[in-house]
Order: sequence, then C-alpha cells, then structure tokens
Amino acid sequence: MNKQGKNGIEWTDRTWNIVTGCLHGCPYCYANTIAHRFSTASRNLTYVDGVKPAHIKDPYPWGFMPTFHPARLDEPKRLKTPSKIFVSSMGDLFGSWVPTEWVNAVLDTVRECPQHIFQFLTKNPCRYAEFQFPDNCWIGVTVVNEDSMEYDIPAFSYAKNIRFLSLEPLVMDIDKYIGYGDLDWVIIGQQTGPGAVPVFDEWAENIIMYAKAYKVPIFVKRPLYERFPIQQWPEVN
Repeated sequence: MNKQGKNGIEWTDRTWNIVTGCLHGCPYCYANTIAHRFSTASRNLTYVDGVKPAHIKDPYPWGFMPTFHPARLDEPKRLKTPSKIFVSSMGDLFGSWVPTEWVNAVLDTVRECPQHIFQFLTKNPCRYAEFQFPDNCWIGVTVVNEDSMEYDIPAFSYAKNIRFLSLEPLVMDIDKYIGYGDLDWVIIGQQTGPGAVPVFDEWAENIIMYAKAYKVPIFVKRPLYERFPIQQWPEVN
C-alpha cells in the first residue's frame, strides 16, 4: 500500500491498488504510462483471467490490462493508523470489464476495516448500484464534460454514502450540474505534462461559484491550487 507524499494524491492518505489496469483508453491517462514503464519482467505471460500469479513480482505483469492482485487483499488490515484509502488509483474497479467477484472481494475487506475510509472513483458509476457499500465508503465519479455529468451524476445520486465528483483533468467549462443530486464534495484538478490543456480561470471560478451556492465543499489540487487556494473536505456524520 502506497503512502502519498506532498507530490502524490492530495485528497487521500494512501492508495490500495488491489485492481490495476483499465480499458477506457483515455489519452491523458498517467496510470497507463506508469504501468507500461514498470512492466518488464513478465511480458511473456499469457493473459488468461486477469488474476496476477502469486509467484510473479512484476507489479503490472500484463501492462495496463485489468489485473486482480489477491496478495494485496489484506493490506488495509495491516495498517494500524485510521486512514483515507483511495482504491485502485491505477485502474477502474467498476469498469464494465471487471468481474463482480473482484469487487466483492474488495468490499469484503472494506467491511472488515471500519476504522478506515475507502474512496472509490470510476467513470462507470452505473455499476455502483450492483453493490452494497458500507458506511466507511466514499463513492465518486470522474467527469470531463457536461454530457457525462448529465448522465453520470443521476447514476449514483441514490446512494447514502459520501458522493463526490472528480473534475480532473478539467479541460472545458463545467458547472451547471454541480448542485444536481445533492453532492457532498467536488475535486478539481488540471491536466499536467506534455500537451496538457490549460485551465482558464473562469472555468474554475464558475465551478467554485456553483459549489458555494449549493454549499458543496471544494478541493482544488495543485498546481491549480496556487491560483485557487481552496481545499475543503466533505462533512462526515
């Protein structure tokens, strides 16, 4: 389990990459780049069921193909300090290609660790309805345009857990659905690296304006934080 430093994911304490890999094919995906960079030892393996063989040390034996790492299931149980844990930062646990048994195995561990908060994030929130989430789960959706917001927010608005949006990378003006569905939190982040789309001030200003109007806490990630220094947290009962 990776601990996040000041240059890591600011809104969590640790990452738990129990499932890695993704098939969304986003052109800006940092995880895809990392997975291929560190996948070296096992390229001769045949991809069969996506479960990482126990004897293979390569963290990404099939590159960015969806992979379940059962040896990591007990990692949260060994963590003594109550923490916020971002689940599968290197993949999408709720992608349509992820077997139900993988998700259920993850949620079994979550139920055994009520001292932690588990943060889930997906581009396929309709799958949230297939599972029962304990109270120590925050469930989020990544959106990059207003079309996806109009579709994705209602897909998980029924849930009683903390519900949040991740507007990262912010590549266009998105604001009008911030108050829809009684959201609990909004994260804003800009694209970085070569070819990154710059964030215009009015994009962030509009989101912040709507969030304040609906009393939704805002968390702005660096480097965008340098222009909009707001890092608020959702209210936890």
